[in-house]
Amino acid sequence: MSADPQQAPTELSDQETAALDAHWRAANYLAVGQIYLMANPLLTEELRPEHVKPRLLGHWGTSPGLNLVHTHLNRVIKARDLDALCVWGPGHGGPAVLANSWLEGTYTETYPDITRDAAGMARLFKQFSFPGGVPSHVAPETPGSIHEGGELGYSLAHAYGAAFDHPDLVVTCVIGDGEAETGPLAASWHSDKFLDPVHDGAVLPVLHLNGYKIANPTVLARLPEDELDALLRGYGHDPLHVSGDEPAAVHRAMARAMDTALDRIAALQRGAREDGVTERPRWPVIVLRTPKGWTGPAEVDGLPVEGTWRAHQVPLTAVRDNPDHLRQLEQWLRSYRPAELFDERGAPRPEILEYVPEGARRLGATPYANGGLLLRELPLPSLDTHAVTVDKPGGGTHEPTHVLGELLRDVMAATADRRDFRLVGPDETASNRLQAVYAASGKAWQERTLPVDEDLDPHGRVMEILSEHTCQGWLEGYLLTGRHGLFSCYEAFVHIVDSMVNQHIKWLRVTRRLPWRAPIASLNYLLTSHVWRQDHNGFSHQDPGFVDHILNKSHEAVRVYLPPDTNTLLSVADHALRSRDYVNVIVAGKQPTFDWLTMDQARAHCARGAGIWDWAGTEDGSREPDAVLACAGDVPTLEVLAAAQLLRRHLPELAVRVVNVVDIARLLPSGEHPHGMSDFEYDGLFTADRPVIFAYHGYPWLIHRLAYSRTGHGNLHVRGYKEIGTTTTPFDMVVGNDLDRYRLVMDVIDRVPGLAVRAAAVRQRMEDVRLRHHDHIREHGVDLPEVTDWTWEG
Repeated sequence: MSADPQQAPTELSDQETAALDAHWRAANYLAVGQIYLMANPLLTEELRPEHVKPRLLGHWGTSPGLNLVHTHLNRVIKARDLDALCVWGPGHGGPAVLANSWLEGTYTETYPDITRDAAGMARLFKQFSFPGGVPSHVAPETPGSIHEGGELGYSLAHAYGAAFDHPDLVVTCVIGDGEAETGPLAASWHSDKFLDPVHDGAVLPVLHLNGYKIANPTVLARLPEDELDALLRGYGHDPLHVSGDEPAAVHRAMARAMDTALDRIAALQRGAREDGVTERPRWPVIVLRTPKGWTGPAEVDGLPVEGTWRAHQVPLTAVRDNPDHLRQLEQWLRSYRPAELFDERGAPRPEILEYVPEGARRLGATPYANGGLLLRELPLPSLDTHAVTVDKPGGGTHEPTHVLGELLRDVMAATADRRDFRLVGPDETASNRLQAVYAASGKAWQERTLPVDEDLDPHGRVMEILSEHTCQGWLEGYLLTGRHGLFSCYEAFVHIVDSMVNQHIKWLRVTRRLPWRAPIASLNYLLTSHVWRQDHNGFSHQDPGFVDHILNKSHEAVRVYLPPDTNTLLSVADHALRSRDYVNVIVAGKQPTFDWLTMDQARAHCARGAGIWDWAGTEDGSREPDAVLACAGDVPTLEVLAAAQLLRRHLPELAVRVVNVVDIARLLPSGEHPHGMSDFEYDGLFTADRPVIFAYHGYPWLIHRLAYSRTGHGNLHVRGYKEIGTTTTPFDMVVGNDLDRYRLVMDVIDRVPGLAVRAAAVRQRMEDVRLRHHDHIREHGVDLPEVTDWTWEG
């Protein structure tokens, strides 16, 4: 970014003010037209009811403010030759962003049928919130957008995620005052404590206070200015105020504020990059106060509208039926003087485009908003470098996530110069055993440090803040602008971002259908500190339901993996980090876990997604198995193998098949998920008529839901987490939820025809151990020796 820190802020001349105002009026006209019109776009004839859409949808109230910001961003981008991106927080302000994209030409370049003339304007108007058209939000279909905005709270985190490791980028973020009341937005203000002025770009928040939400006043708009300033200064920002309702005065004030803010940003970056300044910058923020629905109808049906909550959506609602409303709409549209803005063909007149940048400098054309164009392959190390040696199944143990942390350390080191990989998480990197990454990158931190602090680094790429919302928003913004990353989180608390990941999955589903959107790196979750090893933290930390939530979403975009040991975790992580346009959820433990598969076996097993572990079962191929023991997840796998060992010892004549599932979507029919199995394949693996005892990591009904249509579903019996938890021992967690090895043996005996009588004594022994376990842990505080000292004998 080029700027002279000594230059005085621009004072617009009357001619410059008029040119900016003309562009703003044109954008306002186009925004109103999108909400209301389906014909007669230039008002070349008197407005009639049939020119108006039968269903009026959209949000006018925020649009004039967004148009003002867009107009003035155009001026500074062109004057300073900026790399710029804008995140439009009031996502319902779609009409404004679409209007500006059409004016600057990027909309026509993206959608050639929406030409920059009267015919194209008519199509632009009609398609908005219309069947077969485009959404009312700043959606994936909108050029220049990385932020859908249909759900409020995430704009500022997205903006910072976009700025990380893009040192030449200025990200403006328009924050609506309704959005500013949300918890995720409130936490996001602290992102400036993590923004590195040397290696990162800058974020310029524009807090747009138009006073109202749907039906109520907004908190920040009603604060006295000195109190609001104190709040923003407390967040680490220096506020610049722009307010008013007289357009010329507001244009001049906005130009001054933009220039002042960008000059300060340039000076702060130069101080850090050239002069060695190390103290945390105080970045500017613009506080913009304009009336809600500015330039719209002042009054409708005797009630005030402009500057009130009534301007939020559609100010005139009965235009087709009420002649007064139709007359007001025509007066409103003509107040922008469209003949001055568009020529006789309907094209924007050259003078209103005077300050619009060219080429990729246009906000709708910036490659930062189509991050796949900037994406490079991630330099991943060979898995053989990190694979653990497995001489025989169960012959050793490792902490899977600790080994993964060593792989991530190498990724951090390999991207040290290009800076396009980040690890985010809510204060849990070391807790989740990923601390090896600190050898390659510390934790981002711009605040003061104390001698007791460890691994803090003003240039670090490990991001920790105790706000899952902020972590999610940072990573989404980072991925959407062309980089890679991983989100590590305790399994129970990733639910905090349930709604955020919904939005990201919807974004991916839509962009997959837009040929101009280049694929981005997948959003990867590592969920550890999971339900079965949260015995010390208790019931509050025990919830495996995020997987259920994810598998409800668009199957083309979601993947869920439950690797049973270290090498399978490495294989799954390698696959996820290489993938594009997915949300990958990996659930893996951090505690010492038996090593079951060699690296080659792990690769093959993960590629299959589900398979028979013939070394673990007792079938010899001469006949169908009597029972199938299936498992998904590290602890369920351990319990199934222990159960298989008990069955081999006590019922050696029984033919038992052991099946491990690492890719949960494999259980779905092939027509419902790209990873699903055909019925033929499923029946070959699980059989069509033999009892299947399935030990699953999460809620058991998920497995039933995935496999409900299979031939053998009536023979499927699933054990999993039944919302029974407390502070107890690790094995007591599985016993309490009937997932333990002894219960699994009892389940086989109960379901294989003829065993109930023949193996009654074995079943009784299993029940006796469970009872002994109950008394033992309450006396000694630890699990039974035969559990803690168990090894695989195969």
